[in-house]
Amino acid sequence: MSVNGESENLPNEHIAVLKQELAERIIIPKDGVIVDATVGHGGHSLLFGKDLGPDGMILGLDVDGSCLTRAHINLSSLVCKVVLIRENFADISDAAARHGIEKADLILADLGFCSSQVSDPQRGLSFGENMPLDMRLDDRITTTAADIVNSSDEKSLADLIYKFGQDRGSRRIARFIVEHRKAGRITTTGQLAAIVCRALGQPARGRKSKLHPATRTFQALRIAVNDELGNLEKLVAAAPDLLRQNGFIAVISFHSLEDRIVKADFRKNNLASIYEILTKKPITATRQEITRNTRARSAKLRIARRK
Repeated sequence: MSVNGESENLPNEHIAVLKQELAERIIIPKDGVIVDATVGHGGHSLLFGKDLGPDGMILGLDVDGSCLTRAHINLSSLVCKVVLIRENFADISDAAARHGIEKADLILADLGFCSSQVSDPQRGLSFGENMPLDMRLDDRITTTAADIVNSSDEKSLADLIYKFGQDRGSRRIARFIVEHRKAGRITTTGQLAAIVCRALGQPARGRKSKLHPATRTFQALRIAVNDELGNLEKLVAAAPDLLRQNGFIAVISFHSLEDRIVKADFRKNNLASIYEILTKKPITATRQEITRNTRARSAKLRIARRK
């Protein structure tokens, strides 16, 4: 969930990724309807919303209430109708129907998450600081990363870390986690990161690789806690029926598991003459953008148009 950098008075306000690339390829009519599936702080909605007139509409979805509060502030200057709701994009069809939207001109999903979420000491998304081992992007979810780490059997843990984290050391990591929790519950990100480092025999600091040893394990747990891939599959499955003819779907992913789902869906709908794929290869950030915003370095944008 990327965010816009125009509200300098708010902390942890960020730059929406690949703005220029989106603006160059997607044109929305003045009375168009935009469904921003991951509105975040409103960066991408603001980009397109500036071109909408009073008859235009933005429906912004997010599972994080604090993001919606910021988006409300950042989008308050727009003349179009803006409706922001706390909803998972897996339920995009129901959300659109409830707000009178039959067809959309653009469905946009930025699958990253806000830096404000990473730095939130209660979310447990970072091992840079010692935080509660939570990882829920939506606090209405009942299962935390700590619940998974402390209750899953060794094989299930290993499979999860391998499937969602693509870590070849998954079995060893799972074994170390199970052994460690015999002495007491694992409750913080610092504890888990240290266990993973020991399991892989790699130091957290002074290592050759830029990638922290615990990165893949943390990714796997976050994906599992939030059902990120399952929700993405529901989003792309619902999109064709919600898009009007010549409407666009644009998805920005940040790791290969997400990108694979989007690529496969676009290809399937292209073969069925439902989509025209506008990005034969995913669009990535320029060197200049990465210099301004390091989070853009792993962003991949795919765009398709409804036939």
